[in-house]
Amino acid sequence: MQKRKKEKIKAETFIFLALFLGFFTLLGIRMGIVNLFSTMMNTAYALFKDTVLYIAAIAIIMSAIAGVLSEFGVVGLLDRLLYPLMKPLFGMPGACSIGVVMTYFSDNPSILAFAENKEFKHCFKKYQLPALANIGTGFGMGAIITTSVLGFFTITGQSYAKAALIGNLGAIIGCIISTRLMLHYTRKIYGADQYCEVDDVNDEDEGNAGMKKSAGIRFFTSLLDGGAAGVRLGVGMAPGIVIICTIVMMLSKGPGPEGVYTGGAYEGFPLLPWIGSQLSFIIKPLFGFSSPEAIAIPITALGASAAGIALIPQMLINGLIGQRDVAVFTAMCMCFSGYLSTHVAMMNTLKCPELTGKAIAFHTIGGLIAGISANWLYFLFSL
Repeated sequence: MQKRKKEKIKAETFIFLALFLGFFTLLGIRMGIVNLFSTMMNTAYALFKDTVLYIAAIAIIMSAIAGVLSEFGVVGLLDRLLYPLMKPLFGMPGACSIGVVMTYFSDNPSILAFAENKEFKHCFKKYQLPALANIGTGFGMGAIITTSVLGFFTITGQSYAKAALIGNLGAIIGCIISTRLMLHYTRKIYGADQYCEVDDVNDEDEGNAGMKKSAGIRFFTSLLDGGAAGVRLGVGMAPGIVIICTIVMMLSKGPGPEGVYTGGAYEGFPLLPWIGSQLSFIIKPLFGFSSPEAIAIPITALGASAAGIALIPQMLINGLIGQRDVAVFTAMCMCFSGYLSTHVAMMNTLKCPELTGKAIAFHTIGGLIAGISANWLYFLFSL
């Protein structure tokens, strides 16, 4: 008779239980147990409906575009043309510029649509591929955030063009730092010479098959094949987005509109903004925030940058923030761009989940530098 294997009880078991029970106790005392679980489920559903499906749709479109660009040789062309720019700044191949543009006009995971493409992946060395999560996140939601900032004109009557421009420059600086730190680390692991492994394909047979097909057939085939890859990508990211973002949002938000917990989505206990207020003596000189409440915006952006930007109009109306704050918010929201809710899933998709902790740590540094850079760039531009 086989003896039952006894599991060893480790210290981490008690640490995990303390943190796990502490999380639910903290929120349960404040919100009520029923409201806590109701909010958790409603927030998860709202995130799945509004964020996951949106990102999945983006992934399908971007994967389809990636397939077409690859089929007709655009990826290889951009790799050669933009190598002199991307390599010195980011240490990445020129082909990465396509992913940068797509993430700027959509969201972080768009760059993964290209990472799934064989021709795109062939341009990268093995140590460069994990850094796609950092560079993609640094530019994610850029166009949406910039457009939103420019639209604040209708609220105050002031132009925020300078703040938006400086914010974008700050985000680029932060993204460079984040990507370079990641590359420095992965180069030690994978070496600097090994290229990414791609599926073995008989190039000659593939070329002959391509010659027999018309341009129209190749266009629609690559379009649909790329879209199908986007479906798998979008579904694969759902767990990371829903789980991580639910936790972050519940630790960033307060009660409902009337100050009462109702069990609705996006309610919670604003622990993260409270921590920010306690650190205001450090945050003020680094980021130039006009009020302690301002820290809630970049912290919220860790889970969803759009949610962070959505907090700005009311703060402008209440006179809690000014132009410099908006420039810093633009840089940090763009560079952070919800990376806590997408980074885990992105690193899993890139097949290097063991590097997730380092990727998050380096991007945290990059996001902080983005805000500091925007603060001092605004000061220099105002002289």
